[in-house]
Amino acid sequence: MSDAPTSDLADPATILVVEDDASLNAALCATLKAAGYRPVGARSAAEGLRWFAHYAPDLVLLDLGLPDRDGLSVIAEIRGRGQQEGGQTPIVVLSAREAPAMKVEALDLGGDDYVQKPFGVEELLARIRAGLRHGVQARGSAPLVRTGDLAIDLGLRRVVKGAETLKLSPKEYDLLAELALNLGRTVSHKDLLRSVWGSERADIQYLRVYVGQLRQKLGNAGGQPLLVSEAGVGYRLAEIA
Repeated sequence: MSDAPTSDLADPATILVVEDDASLNAALCATLKAAGYRPVGARSAAEGLRWFAHYAPDLVLLDLGLPDRDGLSVIAEIRGRGQQEGGQTPIVVLSAREAPAMKVEALDLGGDDYVQKPFGVEELLARIRAGLRHGVQARGSAPLVRTGDLAIDLGLRRVVKGAETLKLSPKEYDLLAELALNLGRTVSHKDLLRSVWGSERADIQYLRVYVGQLRQKLGNAGGQPLLVSEAGVGYRLAEIA
């Protein structure tokens, strides 16, 4: 299990990994840590529910094939908890089960997404970012991301620069929210296209247009640009004190 995360809302998201395969659990936790998250590993349903209550994670990665209970019952138990106990926490299901009926049941019980094994790391990270964003909106309260004189309230979908509330289009806001959830980290073009437009095959020109519009509205802070381009890679929202 990883070191205990702190409770500061502005800290990296805590992700509970409930996966009984020791090597896969360790690999997922290492990947999440490298991506800037705080992983907590569990290898059974009982341990997962115990750490869920203890750490109040921001998102759960849940394997359905657990040794002590079916993962579907874990989804049902989490969803049966009240909002104050994390009942709305996003759940991304990881499963090798291919039956469409299983996927439907997992989603009907309250799973937010379903990722088929084997999966690519970049796809999984994109699903996690989308899940965190949706979870923030569902809770109605969220991290208030601050950088320089820019404040982004991810629950109220409100963006303030200095004393001015910025007027952003829905796509501009979705793009900024994705970058804010990864403050200081570069998000690749593919991940932004997948998260904001729903497909990495979307025309990258759309991304460039919206980045240009957003960059104009955000401007600079402390003499530095808030929205930074990493040539050939992606974009990041600069972390400015």
